[in-house]
Amino acid sequence: MGLQTAALGALGDRLYRLQVSDGRKYATMADNNRISTRLLAPPRGRIIDRFGATLGGNKVNWRALLLAEQTTNVQGTLDRYSAILPLDDRERARIDRELKHGRKFIPVVVQDFLSWDDMARLEVNAPELPGILIDVGTTRLYPQGPTLAHVVGYVAPPNERDVAKDADLALPGMRIGRAGIEQFHDLALRGTPGSVQMEVNSVGRVMRELDRREGQQGKTIGLTVDLGLQQAVLSRIADQAASAVVMDARNGEVLAMVSTPSFDPSLFDSGVSQQQWAEWTADQRTPLINKAVAGVYPPGSTFKPAVAMAALQAGTLTPGDRITCRGYIDVGGARFHCWARYGHGSIDLHQGIKFSCDVFFYEVARRTGMDPIAATAHVFGLGTKLGIELPHQRTGSIPTPAMRRAEGHHWNGGDTINAGIGQGFVTVTPLQLATYASRLATGRMVQPHLTRSIDEALQPTMNPDHWPALPMPEDHLQALRSGMYAVVNEPHGTAPKARLPLAGVQMAGKTGSAQVRHVSRYARESGHFDSSKLPWEFRPHALFICFAPYDNPRYAAAVVVEHGNAAAEVAAPLARDIMMDTLTRDPVNHKDAPGQKVADAI
Repeated sequence: MGLQTAALGALGDRLYRLQVSDGRKYATMADNNRISTRLLAPPRGRIIDRFGATLGGNKVNWRALLLAEQTTNVQGTLDRYSAILPLDDRERARIDRELKHGRKFIPVVVQDFLSWDDMARLEVNAPELPGILIDVGTTRLYPQGPTLAHVVGYVAPPNERDVAKDADLALPGMRIGRAGIEQFHDLALRGTPGSVQMEVNSVGRVMRELDRREGQQGKTIGLTVDLGLQQAVLSRIADQAASAVVMDARNGEVLAMVSTPSFDPSLFDSGVSQQQWAEWTADQRTPLINKAVAGVYPPGSTFKPAVAMAALQAGTLTPGDRITCRGYIDVGGARFHCWARYGHGSIDLHQGIKFSCDVFFYEVARRTGMDPIAATAHVFGLGTKLGIELPHQRTGSIPTPAMRRAEGHHWNGGDTINAGIGQGFVTVTPLQLATYASRLATGRMVQPHLTRSIDEALQPTMNPDHWPALPMPEDHLQALRSGMYAVVNEPHGTAPKARLPLAGVQMAGKTGSAQVRHVSRYARESGHFDSSKLPWEFRPHALFICFAPYDNPRYAAAVVVEHGNAAAEVAAPLARDIMMDTLTRDPVNHKDAPGQKVADAI
């Protein structure tokens, strides 16, 4: 009897401790056996144009995940999975690597972008696949395809270095921006992860969802770009290898930025095939490079207004000074030719810009020197890193004698002469040319930018008063504008094909042809040289910068056609058509608005 009493007492004490004293502890342990918690990747933020059109969004996709803690034999599960949907050696190696380095509560992606049939096959075989979960996620969608690929950029799965910096990137479905706006605003676009609690059975199969806390979607980035104008510019360029930038000259908003040829950014989300990559990298027209910010070109004669401003500022030239062009100039035993074989005679600054006389600017550069020219070019934005929200920018180069000597090179007078017409060692980007045209047109130190709003909060850069005045006298700027007006609108200007077919609305501009190979003195003086008959890659680049309306500048543009040969025949009419499209789409064309003259003419 005593033994029975003692046994019952011990049993009662044990039951009391299990159910009362340690009840909460064991209840928690039981919940841990039946409840699985995991983090959820948030939807990536949207990228939209200035009118709300989606440039970067999301679409639903299905994927298979592996929750390692819900299976006692990970490799056995993967073997059975691979018998249903084959996994190659590279995929198995990736899965093993992520299992080894992964965090608790973060499942590993087995396969992404599953079809409906794939899902059905997995669901039917679910009892044989403990730890495998079919998940609904999102993938990046670029509805405009190649139209804005270089601006919007693309995303790709994070690599191990990315995950080491931010463990949340290991979540299935997380992507990281690798180019364009996607890269620049990556942190804002990522969002905040959510979580889900699921009830699972003894073999790890999900029975029901107990709780879900959705992640916070990334921020919406509103761009300054006008999708309709971007499409119009693309249609004008057609299949040429080229770049074009259109800016609001008053505040620096980039309305269109085109680089051709382009590519489909959606391919990077699911993985680019080796064949596709080989095609892109073998194309000498470089479709993966955003030529607007990373393409560098000699500016040719588009550089001449900057040289003139340097001379005006330095006092080595006045608008009324006359220089005689005989078709060439001899400096230091070398002869430098004008594009006009028999010269332009005695001309002033207005005519020098209008005729794009090389000899005039050879002499101006010789008088002024390279240091003042470089300093002035930098104020105009040439040869500088502009503050636009894009990675992989190149600055080009406006060299000085000191810079060249520091690099171990010699500088002589001929280098300054060549720089006077935008050749030699001078290189710039199309975005810099558009910024240069904008600053020259409005006299403001505008910086090009692409971000108009973040979660509907407008940026202060939209206000023209945000930008200070250029440190240049207005009469000097007006002298340059007058010469550029003459280029397009006066008889014998170099770009009559750039004239706008609008009553009362004029455009000012400047042509530029940039050589990519040396032309011998004999070829020049013989009069038989024809660059249009050269192989494509040896023809000069064709450039044009412009702004309009002339009497109240609002828009500026730069066009570079690679190996386009004749700027007046190729780049100038292309810029005219682009400016026409821009003026036609002007959203401020309404009564009492500054652009009403344009609206009435159209």
